[in-house]
Amino acid sequence: MGKKIRIIGVPMDLGQNRRGVDMGPSALRYSGLAGMFQSLGHEVTDGGNVPVPNPEEGTATGFDGRLKAVAAVSRAIYEAGRSAIEAGEFPVFLGGDHSMSIGSVTAAAKDGPVGVLWIDAHSDFNTPATSPSKNIHGMPVSVLVGDGPESLVNVGFDGAAVKHEQVVQIGIRNLDQQERVRLTDSGVHVYTMRHIDEEGIAAVVQKALAHFEGFERVHVSLDMDSLDPSEAPGVGTPVRGGLTFREAHLIMELVGDADIACSLDIVEVNPILDDRNRTAELGVGLAGSLLGQRIL
Repeated sequence: MGKKIRIIGVPMDLGQNRRGVDMGPSALRYSGLAGMFQSLGHEVTDGGNVPVPNPEEGTATGFDGRLKAVAAVSRAIYEAGRSAIEAGEFPVFLGGDHSMSIGSVTAAAKDGPVGVLWIDAHSDFNTPATSPSKNIHGMPVSVLVGDGPESLVNVGFDGAAVKHEQVVQIGIRNLDQQERVRLTDSGVHVYTMRHIDEEGIAAVVQKALAHFEGFERVHVSLDMDSLDPSEAPGVGTPVRGGLTFREAHLIMELVGDADIACSLDIVEVNPILDDRNRTAELGVGLAGSLLGQRIL
């Protein structure tokens, strides 16, 4: 049975210093996202983009300025997500940098406990005190579990959106030193690329799904830098040794088979750094695998 899908663009590059991911939503739309969903039998509405300040306007300079701007955009994402969810729609959030997931995950969590599948090269578990760069796109998971600036933690409602044990991360291979210390024994379920190399992606995903037993809903947050740069060159923070094309598709296919996904992020698409829109096209294909596209 087809879903009612609402596309929500978040052209934000305020969470980091490398420009270009603000064009990610346009690249994903240009790659035929809506048409792909329609071909799978879904009803699609494009809700446009949430308003995001332009860094050139000087309204989001320095950490404090960026923090204020990201908090405001996160609240707008939350409201857009809630509007879709309350209308019985499946929201698909297009980024933009990964700080946008503060708003999207919180929108999913408003209705009760939700699992979070975080597919990424990075754990995004920094805080302002531990981050060498102070880039907010490296902090959203910490924020979501209640450890971060109050203006971000309290987006949508006061307090943590999820508990540590509700988060499963796949594809991790690049951690800052203090971030690694914080992540160890945090309660977040982490599957690094070594786990995938040793056990195989199918076994890792089945373990992830086992962690989600008891949750009727899972928010999937897909950072395109989870894939190897040879597959997805159009990202701002590429890390060698990532997911292959088929590994990424199998993750989405298996989660799709479980029929537990309630919302989706596709983030960190940077067309400036891409090769003929390959990364956006791959993102569209992965969204399709989550929502019904199969080989047979």
